[in-house]
Amino acid sequence: MNSLTFSPRMQPLARLLLVCCWLGCTLTAWAQGPARVTGVLLNADGAPVEFATVTLHHVKDSSVVKSEFSNEKGAFELQAPSGGPYLVSAAQVGFVRYWSAPFDLPAAGLALPSVTLRTSAATVLKEVTVLGQKPLFERQADRTVVNVESSPLAAGNTALDVLSRSPGVTVDGSDNLALRGKQGLLVIIDGKRQPMTGTELADYLRTLPAEQLKSIELITNPPASYDAQGTAGIIAINLKQDQRRGANGSVNLGYGRGKFGRLTAGTTLNYRRDKLNAFGSYTYADRGNYLRLNNNRAFYEQGRRAGGSTQEDYTAISSWTQNWKAGVDYNFTDRTTLGAELTGQAALSKGKGTNAVTLLDADGGAIRTLVSDAYRNAKTPNLTANLNLRHAFADSSNSRALTADANYASYRLSRQQGLASLLDTGSAPRQLLSDQTGHLTLFTGQVDYAHPLLHRRLLSGGVKTSHVESDNDALFLQTADGVTVVDTDQTNRFRYNETIQAAYVSFQQTGTRATWQAGLRGEHTTARGVQDVGNQRFDRKYFQLFPSASLKYAFSTKHELTLALSRRLDRPGYDQLNPFRVYLNATTYRSGNSALLPQTSYNAELTHTYLQKYTVGLSYSNMHHPIIIVVQPATATSRLILARPVNLTTQHYAALTLTAPIEPCKGWSIYNNVVFYYSRFTGELAGTALDRAKPSVNLSSTHTVALGEGWSFDLSATYQSPEVYGFITSRANGDVTAGLQKSLWKGLGTLKLNVTDIFYTNRNIATSTYDNYVENFTQRRDSRVGTVSFSYRFGGSQTSSRSRTDTAEEEKRRVGSGQ
Repeated sequence: MNSLTFSPRMQPLARLLLVCCWLGCTLTAWAQGPARVTGVLLNADGAPVEFATVTLHHVKDSSVVKSEFSNEKGAFELQAPSGGPYLVSAAQVGFVRYWSAPFDLPAAGLALPSVTLRTSAATVLKEVTVLGQKPLFERQADRTVVNVESSPLAAGNTALDVLSRSPGVTVDGSDNLALRGKQGLLVIIDGKRQPMTGTELADYLRTLPAEQLKSIELITNPPASYDAQGTAGIIAINLKQDQRRGANGSVNLGYGRGKFGRLTAGTTLNYRRDKLNAFGSYTYADRGNYLRLNNNRAFYEQGRRAGGSTQEDYTAISSWTQNWKAGVDYNFTDRTTLGAELTGQAALSKGKGTNAVTLLDADGGAIRTLVSDAYRNAKTPNLTANLNLRHAFADSSNSRALTADANYASYRLSRQQGLASLLDTGSAPRQLLSDQTGHLTLFTGQVDYAHPLLHRRLLSGGVKTSHVESDNDALFLQTADGVTVVDTDQTNRFRYNETIQAAYVSFQQTGTRATWQAGLRGEHTTARGVQDVGNQRFDRKYFQLFPSASLKYAFSTKHELTLALSRRLDRPGYDQLNPFRVYLNATTYRSGNSALLPQTSYNAELTHTYLQKYTVGLSYSNMHHPIIIVVQPATATSRLILARPVNLTTQHYAALTLTAPIEPCKGWSIYNNVVFYYSRFTGELAGTALDRAKPSVNLSSTHTVALGEGWSFDLSATYQSPEVYGFITSRANGDVTAGLQKSLWKGLGTLKLNVTDIFYTNRNIATSTYDNYVENFTQRRDSRVGTVSFSYRFGGSQTSSRSRTDTAEEEKRRVGSGQ
C-alpha cells in the first residue's frame, strides 16, 4: 500500500491543514452556539425592503443579541445560540418598527414567515420617502466591503481613485496595486477577471467611472472555489444593477476640473417582466490628466561615481472611452435560469510629452543637454461574451445547485509611438518610430456543483479549462540625417499560447459554535512562447496543488476567532511576458520579460472579532519567486534605463491589522483601519545582492455625517508611511478627500460634490538603489480635482435581480491593455 508523502516545502502547510481539520471536527462535535434565524421583509406593495436594521433580542430584557441589514431581496439572517426565548425587531426609516412574537430557536434554525412593514403615518402625511443607506465600509468574516454607491466620494472619480482610498489599498509609482502592503492581486469586475496588470490595469481602472460601481470587496484569503491566482488576495468590483420591476433605468452626468477637465456620462436600462430580464448600459468618458516626473540618476563603477543625469519629464494625457453592456436572463422554471451577456469597450488614449535630460560628469558638472518630444497613441477595442446556466435541484431549500459558464473574449491593440531627440542646440534630430499591433483571444469554461449533506455539511466541487492565444508584432524605424531604416534590433514578433486545466473540491461543516472549511485545488499549466529576434522560445508544463482551510469559532455572542490558511500563486501577466519596448523618453523605456516564473505563496491569517464590529488580525506570508518591477541600466555599461519585471528569491511578510468602526454621536460614523506590516526581500540582480526589510504602516479614516433633509457629508484621509519593495524605497504620502451629497425627489435624484487630494499631497517619491546605479524620482498626477455630478433613477418598483459571474477572471486580469 502506497503511503501519502509531502515534499519538504509542502510539509509545514500540510501539517497545519491536518491540525485545522482535526480541530474543526473536534470542536463541532461538542460545541454549542449559533443557530440561524432567517426571514424576508416586504413593503405594502410586496416589494423587498432593503437596508432595514433587523435585530435579535432577548425576551427577558430586550437586550440586543445580534443586528444585521436586510439585503437587496429583503432577506436577513441572524446567528445566535440555540434556545431562547428571543424576539426579532425590524426598523427602516419611513416604516413602523416591527416586533415579532417570542420564539425559541432550535439548533436546526428557524425560518420566520414573511414580514410586511407598515408605512409610518408621518411619512404618509409629509409625502417624503427617506431611503436607508449602507455604511461606507463593512467588515465581514473573510472580506471588507466598500459600499461605493452610497458615498459622495465617488462623484466624478474613477474606480482607481476609490480603490486607492479603500482600507489597506495602495498604488505605487509604477501603478502597481497592493493590499496591506502586498502586491500580486487578482482584480475581478462583475465576476470577470481583468486582462491587465500594472500600468495597463491602472489605466483601465482610470477609464471606469466610480458612478458605475456598487461595491468593492477586499478578500485576503479566498477559498478553493476561486482560482489560485492572487498571492495578495482578490479585489472584487461589483457594478450597479437595476433591481426594479418593469421598464426602468438611470442616467448620470458629471464634470470635474483639476488642471484638465473630466467629463463622464452614462445610462442604464433594465426591463423585467415574468420570466424575462433584459438589461443594458452605456458610459462615455472624456478625461484629461498629466504625468510629471523628475529624477536624479547616478552611475557607479567599482564603487565610485562615474557620471549621472538630471531629468524633467512632462506628459499630457487625453483619453476617450466608451463602455457598453447588453444581456438577458430567462427563467425557464423557478429553478433553472439561462443568461447571456455581451460587453464591449472602445478606448483611445493619446499622450504627448517633452523631456529634458542634462548629462553630468563624475563631479556633477553638466556635459550636454538632450531634449526630446514623444507621443504615444493607443487604441484598445475589446469584446467579451458570456453564457451562463444555473439549476437548483428540487429539495427543501434549493441548495443543491449546478452552475455552468462559458466565455469568449477578444482584445486588440494598435499603438503608435514616436520619439524625436535633439542632442544640443543646432544638431540634427534623431527620430524613432514604432507601430505595434496585438491580438489576444481567450476561452474559458467552468462547471460547479454544490451538494448539501446531513448535519449542516456542504460538499462542492468543480472543473475549469482555459485557453489563451496571443500574437504581438512590433515594427521600429530609425531616422537620422534624413534617412529612414528598419531598426532590426528592436523590430520583433512575440507569440504566446497557454492552456490551464483545473479542478477543486471543498467541504464545509457548520456547527453550533464552530464552522470550518477545507478545500484542495489542482491546476495543470502548459505554456509556450516564441520570439522572432534570436529565435528564442520556451515551453513550460507544471502541475501544482493549492490547499486551503479555514476555521471560525464563536466563543460567545461578543467574541469570534477565525483562522485561514492557503497556498496561492501569481502567473505573470501576458503583457509582462511580452518583450516589446515602450519608450517613455529618450533615456527610459519599459519592457516585458519572457523568462518570468510564477510566484507562489503560503499564507496564514488569524482574526479576532469583537461585537461583530472591531477586529484585530495577524497575517503572515512566505512568497517564492516574487515578481517586482526594477529600474536599472539596460546593460552594465549603458546609460539607457530599463523598467521591467523580474523574479527575486523570497519575500517574507507579516502584518497586524486593526479595524474600528465607531459612532461618536447619532448620525456621525467613523471607520478606522490601521495596517502595521513588515516586508523582507531577498535575491540578486545584475550583481547586486538584495536583503532589505522595513516596517511600515498604512492608515485610513473615513467620516460620514448625516446632516438631515437628505444631506450627507463624507471626509476621507489616508496615510502611507515609507516602505521597501524590492530595490525601491518610497517616502510617505497620503491625501484628504471631502464630499457632499443631496438626495432629491424622494431619492430618485442625487446631487454630489467632492474635492480629491485637497492639500495636493498625493505623490510618489522614491529611491531605487543598486551597486552600480542609484535613482531618486518624484512623480505627480492631476490628483486635486473638484467634481459635481448628478444622477437620476426612473422606472418601476424594486425587485430582485440575478447576479452574474463568468469564469474568465484570472485570464482577463493577465492580459495587457497596451496603454
